[in-house]
Amino acid sequence: QVQLVESGGGLVQPGGSLRLSCAASGSVFRINVMGWYRQAPGKQRELVATIITSGGSTNYADSVKGRFTISRDNAKNTVYLQMNTLKPEDTGVYYCNAVYGNLRRNSWGQGTQVTVSS
Repeated sequence: QVQLVESGGGLVQPGGSLRLSCAASGSVFRINVMGWYRQAPGKQRELVATIITSGGSTNYADSVKGRFTISRDNAKNTVYLQMNTLKPEDTGVYYCNAVYGNLRRNSWGQGTQVTVSS
């Protein structure tokens, strides 16, 4: 089992920045991929960014390319999402995700609210 705890959400003005953190615990050695997803009110959850834990290959949604950066600190079992030039449409609950094990099971964090508003 893998447990995930997010932190770092909050209220920020358009054009501002936030950094989200996701700390993993449990069977962290079995994690293959970690990522961030978000869900805006009335919308489906969507992928924001992912990172392969070995090698560090990343993938981003088109809407955040050039503004968001996903990174990892394997020594701390933590993944970060640096969000710059935030827009109101980035508002939503951000969830950390881990895919782990041979059966590629999913684990989700509890979510952290990000609100971009003036």
